[in-house]
Amino acid sequence: MVSTKTISVMIVDDHAIVRQGLKALLGREDMEVVGEANCGPDAVELAGELQPDVMLLDIRMKDGDGLQCLPQLQAVAPDTKVIMLTTYANPGYLARAIRDGAVGYLSKDVDPNQVVKAIRTVAAGEEIINRELLREALAGSVDESEPTSEPTELPVEELSDREIDVLRLIAAGLSNAAIADSLTISVSTVKTHVRHILEKLHVSDRTQAALWAVRNNITA
Repeated sequence: MVSTKTISVMIVDDHAIVRQGLKALLGREDMEVVGEANCGPDAVELAGELQPDVMLLDIRMKDGDGLQCLPQLQAVAPDTKVIMLTTYANPGYLARAIRDGAVGYLSKDVDPNQVVKAIRTVAAGEEIINRELLREALAGSVDESEPTSEPTELPVEELSDREIDVLRLIAAGLSNAAIADSLTISVSTVKTHVRHILEKLHVSDRTQAALWAVRNNITA
């Protein structure tokens, strides 16, 4: 799937050594790194100017989250294919990335040759998603029961304000301990909130709760 033209690539990561490593990796005949950025806002501005074919976008960055800037990137550079390249192999992140227009999601631990292959693949118009993560993200999303009419509005009002706060952090991939620290409450209280959230949303685990939150725009 080698393109007949040079693939222009933009790298967005807040670690200079990662950007340098990727730039060295992509120094080949059919690819050219045309721009680099170290945060979401700069990525949006530069993508609007450069209109790269492909962007490698980190998730967690000090001055601007990669997931948060995805909708803006789609607006300013609709033809740019975005691959999330991250250390956070989180099903909730994957669900958000897919929802907001990313065509790929790779771990930074992947074989470097897979990054090159992924760029060529998405430049050719295909999508690449980690299959294991996708299975986790979609776990339990197929309902085999008899269909029933759905309410016109999802029952978010059944969740308390604190439960919504907890749900947002679940969708962000935080552990119970991290949620407790973020909200200044005890871990046991977090566990109680999580149990109530699962009961109220009629889901069986945190992944399904995170997907529900993503689908209904209850995200951090």
